[in-house]
Amino acid sequence: MRQGQETLTGNRDREEKALAKARKEEPMNTRITIAGVEFKNPVMTASGTFGSGMEYSEFVDLNRLGAVVTKGVANVPWSGNPTPRIAEVYGGMLNAIGLQNPGIDVFCSRDIPFLEQFDTRIIVNVCGKTVEDYVEVVERLGDYASVSMLEINVSCPNVKEGAIAFGQKADALYHITEEIKKHAKQPIIMKLSPNVTDITEMARAAEAAGADALSLINTITGMKIDIHRRTFALANKTGGLSGPAIKPIAVRMVYQTAQAVKIPIIGMGGIATAEDAIEFLLAGACAVSIGAMNFVNPYTTEEVVAGIEAYMDRYGVEDINDLIGAVK
Repeated sequence: MRQGQETLTGNRDREEKALAKARKEEPMNTRITIAGVEFKNPVMTASGTFGSGMEYSEFVDLNRLGAVVTKGVANVPWSGNPTPRIAEVYGGMLNAIGLQNPGIDVFCSRDIPFLEQFDTRIIVNVCGKTVEDYVEVVERLGDYASVSMLEINVSCPNVKEGAIAFGQKADALYHITEEIKKHAKQPIIMKLSPNVTDITEMARAAEAAGADALSLINTITGMKIDIHRRTFALANKTGGLSGPAIKPIAVRMVYQTAQAVKIPIIGMGGIATAEDAIEFLLAGACAVSIGAMNFVNPYTTEEVVAGIEAYMDRYGVEDINDLIGAVK
């Protein structure tokens, strides 16, 4: 009897070791899904910091990224703000580019065909000055099956409301989200501004209007003054602050939003390393976008992809989805 028990125990030990070996040899899962769209990993580019992919393709293997999120695209070409438009500050940068872009015609003829060469998702950031502007671009992009999702930049000035950004009033955000959903063939991501009193109010408004996902945070309004010339560092006087300085604010807002809504969140704001990206995942984001650091180190996106995989291996995380919202 005792010999039989020892045989059973030995068999069980061998089975457990075989299972452990199989689990170890099985590749970790870095895939995530947003609104029915599957991504090979959660690392994306932040709009306005990566061009439309072509500009960084000699530094970064775009096939390694979960998605390329393009620079904002409008229905007509935008020249942007007067120069100077960029200023370095502690822990980041200010920019007042003004969403300069060549317009939807050039984008469709040049940038989409370029991105279609790569094994990565294409997310197009859409901007406009009226709801009708947004809708025009959204309808054009509906003809492209290769475009997986649309990210709607609601930090644009609403010219019909005295240049108040669409994303700064809950009712305006609800209205534009609802209207775009009526015309969009792809799932839409509403990109939220942090320049509000309560980020959760804005998140709930977008969700109620039918948004498929949220991305946050956009830049924080800031200012820099050149004390030697006694002038504003930016011709626009104010600009959007991005970079590591805003990361603690961004992580807090992502966490708050994750507690307030049920739709997926793409987190961004000051991500420089894989450790930064993992913070956002633990706070409740299911994906991350890397922005200002692309200007500092053009290899950042690929390094973050590799760093997340190394973290998962180190801590025995088999499925990246187990990290989402796992902060205790």
